Amino acid sequence: MINSGKLNGKTIFISGGSRGIGKSIALKAAKDGANIVIAAKTGVPHPKLPGTVYSVAKEIEEAGGKCLPCVVDIREEKQVLEAVEKAVSTFGGIDIVVNNASAISLTGTLDTDMKRYDLMNNINARGTFLVSKACLPYLKKSKSPHILNLSPPINLNPNWFRDHCAYTMSKYGMSMCVLGMSEEFRKDKICVNALWPRTAIYSAALEMLSGPDSSRQVSRKPEIVADAAYAILCRSVERCTGQFLVDDDVLREEGVTDMEQYLNDPNYKGDLMPDFFLDGILPHDGFTQGQVQSKKTNGAEDTIEKIFTKINTHLTPEVAKGTNACFLFVVKGDEDRTYYVDLTGNGEAGKGKPSTKPDATLTMEADKLEELFDGKLKAADAYMSGKLKIGGSLMKAMKLEKLMKLLKAKY
Repeated sequence: MINSGKLNGKTIFISGGSRGIGKSIALKAAKDGANIVIAAKTGVPHPKLPGTVYSVAKEIEEAGGKCLPCVVDIREEKQVLEAVEKAVSTFGGIDIVVNNASAISLTGTLDTDMKRYDLMNNINARGTFLVSKACLPYLKKSKSPHILNLSPPINLNPNWFRDHCAYTMSKYGMSMCVLGMSEEFRKDKICVNALWPRTAIYSAALEMLSGPDSSRQVSRKPEIVADAAYAILCRSVERCTGQFLVDDDVLREEGVTDMEQYLNDPNYKGDLMPDFFLDGILPHDGFTQGQVQSKKTNGAEDTIEKIFTKINTHLTPEVAKGTNACFLFVVKGDEDRTYYVDLTGNGEAGKGKPSTKPDATLTMEADKLEELFDGKLKAADAYMSGKLKIGGSLMKAMKLEKLMKLLKAKY
């Protein structure tokens, strides 16, 4: 999407903009000559994630914008207020707020410790509220004020609460800020909207979460969200406030038809990994639960048992080395069946339950499990589309994909 110059001279306060989507939005606005305030925690290089507020500031200025880098933990009110005051004293005001900072932990209720719960809710919901509140007095003085939250449509389908209730609550907290503030400040002509990606967006954080083999091909670049954000921030309150927008829908409204330009892997022709909270893009078989059970073959149990027998045959200490985790598989059916792959020692797989406590429990239908071990279905895709439920450590569960490729090569 080509820049229009409409953000020239505008001051944009972005939380968590040292990498990923936040950084891409900053660089897009910088091409217009915008003033960017980067308010993020990373002041020194992270051991696993690229970028600091200072390295991004340099890129922003090279792109044509001005930048004020601020090391800020948005959980700390004093730090947020100081950054806002610095922004106002440096650039004369604030026109746009992008609430991008976010924390994620895809764990069920029993596996979510309260420290992680507090982290997500204090950054996602409370941090968004705090940053918006601190900037609102200055937004009221702007001629084209915007608040844009990187948060999803509020979808009360239990599917989005079942597996990661705490994370969903925290993200919906951001979305409820849109719902409330858009009406509260409509009279002040402040645009308040939410933006969410249709598909997974490739970033260093996603790579850490699901592994490079699981996410690189099936995701889009952060630039698709940046282009959509840019389009929204150029709109007026009469055109756009109180809306929950999806990136490619926004771009189509702007006349952009080529979505392939945003593919992370331009040569990839398969399905992309859907993001959370958007029911409309989940694949459905068109069967009720009862029909799903009836369409399974009588030999499904034998097939699954053969899979784990083969795995056990080819497991060696060398194969097990590096994973050091135990996995329990629950195969859904008329009667749930369990199998395991234990990689904590020399390597063992079979029917039943392992002697070692599982690090992750994976639950899915028999036919989908077959596809998983055949390589037709990727673990990350299955999880994001709701075909696979994961309890326990998601990080360790995603390591299975590499193991499956190795075992498939052997048999």
